Amino acid sequence: MWEPMPDDDRQWVIDAAKTVPGVLGAYHLVDPATGNGLSVAFFEDDVDPAEVRDAIAAKAAEIGWNDVPRPAPSSETIYQVLRSG
Repeated sequence: MWEPMPDDDRQWVIDAAKTVPGVLGAYHLVDPATGNGLSVAFFEDDVDPAEVRDAIAAKAAEIGWNDVPRPAPSSETIYQVLRSG
């Protein structure tokens, strides 16, 4: 959850996440009325979310994203898929 969602071009986050084998997809969603957002990613069962966070952190350091103060996620929750259709 982001309150607010950073408004820079965040495609680099999705691209960094997808460098980890087993990451199936990632999305950034935003509520246009509030600017708050949600990042959602889907992984194979054997993917360690910490590995994905590390890949994103490494890319952030590489591009200097953290050199400027920016909003941080307000919360993070990992869910396991029980059913899909």
